[in-house]
Amino acid sequence: MNNCPNPVVHTFSQFYHNWIWKLQQILHHLLHVSTNQNSYTSEQDLRSLVSDVTTHLKEYYTVKWSLARDDVLVFFSPVWLTPLENAYLWITGWKPSTAFKVLESLKNSNFFGMTEEQKRKIEELRMRTKMEEEKVEREMERQQVAMADWKIVELAKLSSRATRNKKKNNNEEEEKVVVELAMKKVFGGLERIMKGSDCVRLKTLKGVLDVLEPMQCVHFLAASIAMQLRLREWGDKCHLIHHAGAIFNSPIITKSDDYTIIN
Repeated sequence: MNNCPNPVVHTFSQFYHNWIWKLQQILHHLLHVSTNQNSYTSEQDLRSLVSDVTTHLKEYYTVKWSLARDDVLVFFSPVWLTPLENAYLWITGWKPSTAFKVLESLKNSNFFGMTEEQKRKIEELRMRTKMEEEKVEREMERQQVAMADWKIVELAKLSSRATRNKKKNNNEEEEKVVVELAMKKVFGGLERIMKGSDCVRLKTLKGVLDVLEPMQCVHFLAASIAMQLRLREWGDKCHLIHHAGAIFNSPIITKSDDYTIIN
């Protein structure tokens, strides 16, 4: 077994650790501004703050897309996230329609009153986002069904036969090339779907921020980021609890166990 770490996993894990740390600092700043509104009377100051936050959020996708060219699969099962965070993933990230749930929780508060015009625009954006989500989901479904295509199945057989066959010949090399080309097409399809889902996320975020006033943007970003960081915090706690349970129950765990159930 090759124990060398995947270079994409290693690079992105380091990036993500630093990115999350900075996101926590950003949240503290946003919360300070949202609870001390009189200190930020300038609309320009607020717009500058919102711009800085969105720049940080976009950096995540810039690095993600760059590394996905080398290995897209790691972003469909990211090891830098906790199992709880992975359970809530929608095609390598947060589901765009989640943004409207955040708005729903804010819009009835005294500090986040929305005009009828804003509500109308947000509703239009919500409908567009839903259609784009469904489009990405259909594309993902086509990609999954394509794996059962007879050509892919036949290529899998060729790959298996080539692996078992100890005798080298020209046909084996040709089969290897064909299999590699087919898998390259599969990975390309997954990368396209990943980028498609990210585009819906970014378009939804931009669409919401374009509708809101600067201070509303601060409240929205603070709530969205707090939700992401809280989920990560819960995921870390769950991991520690399960890890502790595994240690305490270690006498009943055997090497043949595939799963551990803690009563």
